[in-house]
Amino acid sequence: MYKFSSACLRQWATVFALRKHFTSHFTGFVRSAKLTMRTWDGTKALLPRVRWFNLTVLTVTPAIWLYGACTTTLRGSTLIWSIVYYAITMLGITAGYHRLWSHRSYKASRALQYLLILMGSSAVQGYTDTPLDPYNAKRGLLYSHIGWMLVKPTTKPGYSDISDLQKDWVVQWQHRWYFIVAALMGYVLPAVVAGLGWNDWWGGLYYAGMMRMTIAHHSTFCINSVAHYLGESHYDDRKTARDHFLSGKLRSATHHASCYHNFHHQFPMDYRNATKWYQYDPTKWFIAACAAVGLASNLHVFPDGEIRKSELSMVLKALKKVQDSIRWPAKAEELPVVSWDTYQEQAKKRALVVVSGFVHDVTDFVDQHPGGKHVLLKRVGKDATAAFCGGAYDHGNAAHNLLAMMRVGVLLGGIEHVKTITPGERLRIVKVLE
Repeated sequence: MYKFSSACLRQWATVFALRKHFTSHFTGFVRSAKLTMRTWDGTKALLPRVRWFNLTVLTVTPAIWLYGACTTTLRGSTLIWSIVYYAITMLGITAGYHRLWSHRSYKASRALQYLLILMGSSAVQGYTDTPLDPYNAKRGLLYSHIGWMLVKPTTKPGYSDISDLQKDWVVQWQHRWYFIVAALMGYVLPAVVAGLGWNDWWGGLYYAGMMRMTIAHHSTFCINSVAHYLGESHYDDRKTARDHFLSGKLRSATHHASCYHNFHHQFPMDYRNATKWYQYDPTKWFIAACAAVGLASNLHVFPDGEIRKSELSMVLKALKKVQDSIRWPAKAEELPVVSWDTYQEQAKKRALVVVSGFVHDVTDFVDQHPGGKHVLLKRVGKDATAAFCGGAYDHGNAAHNLLAMMRVGVLLGGIEHVKTITPGERLRIVKVLE
């Protein structure tokens, strides 16, 4: 199991803490498996950096589970207990080590603190997407998922102030008695509950213990990996954290309700990861419930207006991409300026009409005009502004936008006084701030 220590709470996470000797350097990273394993020399250089204890834990635990799966039948009661205990474990991480101790997003009573510290095992926090980040998502999916925990670092990790954790009596109590607490909560309790409850001691150990532990490990790891690869950035796309329903389900009742992982990276001090009460965030509901019964207080909420600004900026950025993919009408300064006489002369050769100071070539549209081509033809060579803008028919936005695409010139003495902007251009995004 992994040793939980106050010195690692803000930096990184696994489900069960490692020995203090290992966690004091728990920032292991490799550029990628491909880069380090290309040659035999690279392999030899990698081997001394392997964290064998971590590797052992992450292989032995699932191996014992698989052995149990082959030798012990999974009973329905044990499966339910495994699921319940998984949720309890992960709430300890999310509501406890992460949102309480790592981000101080709320205050908890002493009783709730003890409960959370027994429920959880480790915390997740680092310097995202930089060389100082112990699980930098930009170094690859495999690296950010598990590779950073298996190899000793080649760079010094970023600084994180944990002085408050070093003074926290509950955290230090857990640190002093970790091995006893870890053994009881990780191995003994799941087996005892299944054993005394329905006489399934081995099933409790294999499934509620090892299976739950393995799934909890990789569910947590998915936040460092999958939640940075799948989904969309609804609040800030400068970081790799994404919002995705699937990644949230992969870590049900866990770390960030990770379908809103991008929200967490933008507003880490908020006790929520989803602003609406109905949005999937079990940890938010748990903390709110604790507050309702007096076990939690001072629930931090980021100002709604600031959240909406971040959300709006990303909406506008997405709309800007759509806008740039659309063909827009020619601007007045891009068109030739023609006199009234020239306009009328040209109108004898093709169907030209003037609307709001612009000369439009409607030749290809005559037969498609909803009101019949005769309505359009009798306006050729004339100023049809009054008729088009309500005199004959009050045309809608689509008609105005379509007509603008037929611009071929500017009438001398006309457009200088009539500043026409099509409905499609009135809310046009001119610039997106980066």
